[in-house]
Amino acid sequence: MALDPTKHADWEIAEEAESRMKTVYQMAEELGLEQEELLPHGNYVAKIDFKKLLARMKDKPDGKYIDVTAINPTPLGEGKTTTTMGLTQGMGKIGKEVMATIRQPSGGPTMNIKGSAAGGGLAQCIPLTPFSLGLTGDINDIMNAHNLGMVALTSRLQHEFNSSDKFLEKRGLKRLNIDPRNVQFKWIIDFCAQALRNIIIGMGGKRDGFMMESGFNIAVSSEIMAILSMAKDLKDMRERMGRIVVAYDKQGNDVTTADLEVDGAMTAWMVNALNPNLMQTLEGQPTLVHAGPFANIAIGQSSIVADRVGLKLKDYVLTESGFGADIGFEKFWNLKCRMSGLKPHAAVLVTTIRAMKCHGGAPVPVPGQPIDPAYNEENVGWVEKGCENLIQHINTIKKSGINPVVCINHFYTDTDNEINAVRRLAEEAGAWVAVSKHWQYGGDGAKELAEAVVEAADKPNEFRFLYDLETPLRERIDLIVKEVYGGDGVEYSPEALEKAKKIEEDKELMKQLGTCMAKTHLSLTDNPALKGAPKNWKLFVRDILTYKGAGFVVPLAGTIPMMPGTASDPAYRKVDVDTETGRVQGLF
Repeated sequence: MALDPTKHADWEIAEEAESRMKTVYQMAEELGLEQEELLPHGNYVAKIDFKKLLARMKDKPDGKYIDVTAINPTPLGEGKTTTTMGLTQGMGKIGKEVMATIRQPSGGPTMNIKGSAAGGGLAQCIPLTPFSLGLTGDINDIMNAHNLGMVALTSRLQHEFNSSDKFLEKRGLKRLNIDPRNVQFKWIIDFCAQALRNIIIGMGGKRDGFMMESGFNIAVSSEIMAILSMAKDLKDMRERMGRIVVAYDKQGNDVTTADLEVDGAMTAWMVNALNPNLMQTLEGQPTLVHAGPFANIAIGQSSIVADRVGLKLKDYVLTESGFGADIGFEKFWNLKCRMSGLKPHAAVLVTTIRAMKCHGGAPVPVPGQPIDPAYNEENVGWVEKGCENLIQHINTIKKSGINPVVCINHFYTDTDNEINAVRRLAEEAGAWVAVSKHWQYGGDGAKELAEAVVEAADKPNEFRFLYDLETPLRERIDLIVKEVYGGDGVEYSPEALEKAKKIEEDKELMKQLGTCMAKTHLSLTDNPALKGAPKNWKLFVRDILTYKGAGFVVPLAGTIPMMPGTASDPAYRKVDVDTETGRVQGLF
């Protein structure tokens, strides 16, 4: 019998459940996998050879495709992964064949303040320790591939600076004339390491490299992580890898990984990573864990490959998009679905009474500090005011043409009056609404939500994109700001405006690139302190990056960094190992 989540930590619940979980061989048999399609990593985690499976099942109709998204969260999060796991379990309880596809957690938040994103309470993905600590090595492969590209770039800079054309020609190299002041690439590491955001490399003598400014970003922000999310197969990944722009030459032309002749070796690191990872919920439903980009600084989606595999194996696939619907769902809608060709049937919008109070005027929670007592007291006024944020996201989902289902992720402190206020306003906005108690009761607590999702997914829809690829970049950004964020328009820094105009001049390039916004997840605006659904504001775009390999233009809004910082009370302080059993304790 499962442990009581009101009395036990998530890692304790996971550890107890792991004593009863299925082996990957049992799951493979239940899924109908053939022996050569299962690539075990021990007894409880495996990869699936997606190429063989999709070839074998190419004529089988796809199941129904459902996205799980959320309102703008508080800094504590609102339980989106917990809901994805709980809903998967709940759909199992009502007799549906279902699979979840979620992202692999980054070591940054796992060892910082957010935790490992395995879910919580009686709605988790297990086994927890491998899930949280590297899994099958995909992120390590991404770091190796990415940093190899940086090695190639810095090595080439050094040799071109110190060598004659004749010396280069003898080695089959042409001078690329890389501008060291215009390097787009940085190094990556999978931790929140603010001290590495800005560094100087190449210090010492001429044998120690080319001295220049550089820095580190977090691994999940790497363009290669985005490529893992969006690639359809190995051929597609290989082609994308060669289009990555690492720098510009002194005339402003692209310098790519193909120019450095490192794209093949970078792809070699990624061959095994392209296969999705098979895990399970606490109640034994299969879960595919693959790719792990953040939604505020990257695309925020698990992989297209995992979704395609799930849709062949099960009748329903629940895929999770990062953070709120303004960034996670918007990118699922206009980027992931466009690149995959898959059409969703419904979207689940997770909210909490806590989040509605936060958006309605309550003091903003601070991670690591006790939550304000006001959150434990009934305040329907705060809840109703906060629902302005919820309604903005409901309207965003409706603009995509699919049906929204609001999930009220239940906390024991929620009152009936507060829940009824959310239900009334959400239903008036045109959403299905369900209260779910999966954190406390697992699948049994998610039956109401499961029934609502099945009903919404069965209804016809008219899925459509917000913009087409003929739309100029600045018009796309303006559409996203006005239609999704509720803003009045966009302001650009001089540098961003110049880059936008240059990108728009190449109309053929624009047709190949989607628009992947980077902004705070804590607000509809670019200011994390502005809650609810602010009016009379404009988004400030400070820079624009071009990810030709992933197929994105990335406008950077506000001051969001590509390398988060570690807080003063990080999670790693609570993680330890039982030296008798080797079991890891303290993960959440």
